[in-house]
Amino acid sequence: MHKNWNRSACSPVEYLTIFNNLLTVINGLAEVAMRRVPASDRVHEYLTSILKAGSQARDLTRQLLAFSRKQVFQPRSVDINVVIRDLEKMLRRLIGEDIKMETVLHPGIATVRADPGQIEQILVNLIVNARDAIQEKSGAAAEKRITIETKPWRLDSSYVADHSESRVGPHVMIAISDSGVGMTEAVRSKIFEPFFTTKELGRGTGLGLATVYGIIKQNGGTIQVYSEPGRGASFKIFWPVTGETASPPEGEADSEASLRGNETILLVEDHDGVRGFAGNALREYGYSVLEARDGIEALERLDESNTSVALAVTDLIMPRMNGNELADRMASLYPEIRVLFASGYTDSYVIESGAVKEGVNFLQKPYSRQELAKSVRQLLDQ
Repeated sequence: MHKNWNRSACSPVEYLTIFNNLLTVINGLAEVAMRRVPASDRVHEYLTSILKAGSQARDLTRQLLAFSRKQVFQPRSVDINVVIRDLEKMLRRLIGEDIKMETVLHPGIATVRADPGQIEQILVNLIVNARDAIQEKSGAAAEKRITIETKPWRLDSSYVADHSESRVGPHVMIAISDSGVGMTEAVRSKIFEPFFTTKELGRGTGLGLATVYGIIKQNGGTIQVYSEPGRGASFKIFWPVTGETASPPEGEADSEASLRGNETILLVEDHDGVRGFAGNALREYGYSVLEARDGIEALERLDESNTSVALAVTDLIMPRMNGNELADRMASLYPEIRVLFASGYTDSYVIESGAVKEGVNFLQKPYSRQELAKSVRQLLDQ
């Protein structure tokens, strides 16, 4: 029996990792098939639906991982105001035309160390929560307003004394306030618990605010909630600043041609479906690919190969020899080979090892063929 299916040995987070492997195969092959079916074909419509459902499943697993603080994140220096401005148009569509959204962004706030995707995840979850709270408030004449605000903020020792997980020093305050139904103290005390929801069956999973809480704690920040029944709510996030210059925003989608290459890639993955999909995707982009099921087999492939390997794409969690151990061995035997790690989650050992702190050298599962090619090309071009 494959180790991943040993039910007695798997934790809930490990099951999510298994699910992310399956999603990588499902979404990846659906994407490949779509490229080969004319848009006018009914099958193309079916494949589009598969990809849409797969994306929703991917987002759900990432919410669960974020809550458990096992989500792998890729932090860089970020200007929160820029993230909000880039997301503003989408947020306005999300809340609908009958709710007014106002942004009050303090100019020149300090940068924070964060994964922009996680900041977006926080904003979307809080805005959806605010929208639903407003819609619950009865009366056509009721004010319908959401405000997003940023400010420089300094947490002092007295605040930290009352909030043990916070830290003294400069922060960026991000506030999401609404004119919704508000909440009682009893409800407020439970809102960050997983699967707790006041919404009717089918309208909420109870994971949105738990996800927000998990991401903020994972990044060393704190969140406070102020609310009274009938008077709306205000969620205030305090994110520690870095003092670094913000990294440039992501560019437009890369062209297929810009992602091509002719280097030799070592692909190390114990899941047969993921390895098959990733290997074929890399070959389509012009790369030569050596495949291995684990670290030991990878070292054997390198020893047998007569070609120069430029990059190893390796899963982190594998039997016999994991990705971290393989990277250490290659660093001494083949120091010229760069390493790109891939995984659906990371446990405390991997976090403490530093393997996921390199930013560009980590690829989150499930990934698409283009995300794989982009990560490979970025690392090779460094």
